Amino acid sequence: MSDFVRSVANRILPTSVRQWLQTQRRHLRFSPPINWVRFGSLRRVTPISPVFGLDRGQSIDRYYIDHFLADHAADIRGGVLEIADNSYTTRFGGQRVTRSDVLHVQAGNPKATIVASLVSSEPIPSDAFDCIILTQTLPFIYDLRAAIRTVYRILKPGGVVLATFPGICQISRYDMDRWGDYWRFTSLSAQRLFEESFPAANVTIQTHGNVLVSSAFLYGIAAEELRKEELEYRDPNYELQITVRAFKSVERI
Repeated sequence: MSDFVRSVANRILPTSVRQWLQTQRRHLRFSPPINWVRFGSLRRVTPISPVFGLDRGQSIDRYYIDHFLADHAADIRGGVLEIADNSYTTRFGGQRVTRSDVLHVQAGNPKATIVASLVSSEPIPSDAFDCIILTQTLPFIYDLRAAIRTVYRILKPGGVVLATFPGICQISRYDMDRWGDYWRFTSLSAQRLFEESFPAANVTIQTHGNVLVSSAFLYGIAAEELRKEELEYRDPNYELQITVRAFKSVERI
């Protein structure tokens, strides 16, 4: 029947109409059809929020960071080192923490107990910490390998580093203008970097994200504006946030 209709249409319809119908037929093969996508509030060339959605609520990357640290709260114990401040140490470590240190690369931070770079780490003693919280820090260190070697060196045997970093993310202008914003990662690059210093069996990588939350994060939409099932759906092709748990082996005598 379709062949009959097609032959009749070819005889009675003008060429321009037939070409238009063929174009529409090709477009309708897609879902939604071509030119039917409705962008709504997202048809814009500037973000809804230029500060990762922090002015609207919780940023989407921080949603994943909070859940990661909550899942591994038992690792946050003893002597703990955190970067810039100790808010995660106190929030997730609580009474398990016996000593809290804060590392900052420049003098002037009143919360810092250690002023040093993870790359030039002479002031940081070896085998000193039971846990290092390294959230959203590695993108701003050019010499990543040196930084991770330092992390390994300053961990006590059996100590754990809990690290997070972006896969999909805008430039952090604050950091770019002060010390640089150098890197974005994939799960594979994260794995290879950490396995250069830590035994492969001691490194666990997880990724979080999908096309919706990645787009929302780039627009500066807050986590509260998405549904839980949207935030929790994982598409391995859209690695918005990457988390690493790595521990230093206890040496056997």
